Amino acid sequence: MKATGFISLWTLVLLPCVQLANPAEHEDVVKHAIKLHRGKGAVVTQRKQWVLESCRKLSGLLRQKNVVLNKLKNAIRAVEKDAGLSDEEKLFQVHTFEIFQKELNESENSVFQAIHGLQRALQGDYKDVVNMKESSRQRLEALREAAIKEEMEYVELLAAEKHQVEALKNMQHQNKSLSMLDEILEDVRKAADRLEEEIEEHAFDDNKSVRGVNFEAVLRVEEDEANSKSNTSKREVEDDLGLSMLIDSQNNQYILTKPRDSTIPRADHHFIKDIVTIGMLSLPCGWLCTTIGLPTMFGYIICGVLLGPSGLNSIKSIVQVETLGEFGVFFTLFLVGLEFSPERLRKVWKISLQGPCYMTVLMIAFGLLWGHLLQIRPTQSVFISTCLSLSSTPLVSRFLAGSVRGDKEGDIDYSSVLLGMLVMQDVQLGLFIAVMPTLIQVGVSTYSSFFKEVLRILILIGQILFSLAAAFLICLVIKTYLIGPYYRKLHAESKGNKEILILGITAFIFLMLTITELLDVSMELGCFLAGALISSQGHMVTEEIMSCIEPIRDFLAIIFFASIGLHVFPTFVIYELTVLLFLTLSVVIMKFVLAVLVLSLILPKTSQYIKWIVSAGLAQVSEFSFVLGSRARRAGIISREVYLLILSVTTLSLLLAPALWRAAIMKCVPRPERRSST
Repeated sequence: MKATGFISLWTLVLLPCVQLANPAEHEDVVKHAIKLHRGKGAVVTQRKQWVLESCRKLSGLLRQKNVVLNKLKNAIRAVEKDAGLSDEEKLFQVHTFEIFQKELNESENSVFQAIHGLQRALQGDYKDVVNMKESSRQRLEALREAAIKEEMEYVELLAAEKHQVEALKNMQHQNKSLSMLDEILEDVRKAADRLEEEIEEHAFDDNKSVRGVNFEAVLRVEEDEANSKSNTSKREVEDDLGLSMLIDSQNNQYILTKPRDSTIPRADHHFIKDIVTIGMLSLPCGWLCTTIGLPTMFGYIICGVLLGPSGLNSIKSIVQVETLGEFGVFFTLFLVGLEFSPERLRKVWKISLQGPCYMTVLMIAFGLLWGHLLQIRPTQSVFISTCLSLSSTPLVSRFLAGSVRGDKEGDIDYSSVLLGMLVMQDVQLGLFIAVMPTLIQVGVSTYSSFFKEVLRILILIGQILFSLAAAFLICLVIKTYLIGPYYRKLHAESKGNKEILILGITAFIFLMLTITELLDVSMELGCFLAGALISSQGHMVTEEIMSCIEPIRDFLAIIFFASIGLHVFPTFVIYELTVLLFLTLSVVIMKFVLAVLVLSLILPKTSQYIKWIVSAGLAQVSEFSFVLGSRARRAGIISREVYLLILSVTTLSLLLAPALWRAAIMKCVPRPERRSST
């Protein structure tokens, strides 16, 4: 061990020589150092005395450290045997000695870890980037472990300081008599300490050894303020409340989700500012779109573009904004179900079931054909085709909101067909999300296991169909036995107080959402079924609930469409405008033609005229392609370039949808119904 230490220290001596040498001499110096370390060089003569003195100093420090450790052990024994000290004083002194022992041991380990790291670097090939990368990774792991140990030591010092305060307080209490108020406050302090110990979760200690958990370096960023004086005080407050932002090495940003001290209320001021900014900017954007004849939803999307990463980049809590926007989808689909009664569903259920299935199969077939011609992987072709086959339910719901729907004898209402097909597409979305993990495995598996993966997909499809059957059975039970008494109770309790009615309906929406989520089908389907079940109670019930829920839906829908704008990148669209316009028009025309072809085969002859309107409503790409695309990109199914193309094509198709819808309404809807449909 002494010989190894001597060689290691000699390498430390050579390190300044490498730094002082000219660039032309670096390679010769490094080669000479490697030869010396491997015993292939000449005998060390220069600066030998300095190296020996360094070895003596290191050995002396190690001996002194062992002496101090023995003294600390004796001191701990003496403190434990001292009867004149209280328990708090003993705990404080012993804790302090133990921390000093750990500090000495960790300092020694750090010295030898540095020496061993230098040995590994000198033993490798300095021209091999892979070797240097591995050495860097090992140093990074060592630094991470050292940082964790230092954090633990700092926490232990805080605990020791707390024990010291406890000991001083006990000494003061023993030397003076306490008043009644002091005794009450002392009891409250002890109760508060017990409360903190009970509610504190040791999440760091419990999860640091869990498999898959990695230590990473993060940056803690405080909010900058113009006033330096107020900035200092605010930083102290934020540091105490834990409201800073953390940024890891991959540029992911994190905010506090659960504080260590749950007794103090906290608020995410970044999220509050984001919602306030979106609400203020959505008004002029919505007004502008109304003035030029566009739906207001595009004003909200423009608001998201202006505030998002491609604009002012003022939205900090992007994930939180998107999460709140999802509630806009939930309430939108609830109101869609509220207008879509079970009687209408029974009238068009065959068309709603057959149409989306045929369209998805045809889209996948065309995708595989083009993928074969362009030499694209089958898994990638299937995924892209499935994404493009879906249409936007919230967008079409806004098109149909308040429209007059004719119910002529023998005719089928186009809104019923369109909404039924969209609901079936939401079911397909849940099915596709469930099948996606298997699709990933198919992409990386060999042909010998291909048939096993196909069998697994068929089993998953069977599970989804079973879940759908169970969901509709639950709906039948709720409609027969529960929904009527439940609404009558809500109506009776909410006279003069609408908040009970709103809360009761919202709770029912979330109940159905949870049921479908537990059955592994889409949460959106649960919201739609909740609306359909309540609509079975009659027209008066529907009108009352709609008047209460619509304002909530409208506000949350603004957040939802603004969150879509956060993923629109105008610069990328401008750079690739020609390609994107060609792809978008191709997708819109293909979906329109396929929808017309399928509806021509499954619609009755008396209702053939509505195929143009329904096809126009389906000729765009669903915003859920953002979600599917992000999952597929993380899983490696699609590349970054394909992901950006999907986002851009989806956005452009949504922008073209109002024009195509208005053209279909002007062409096919009778004049008395046209004004309300547009």
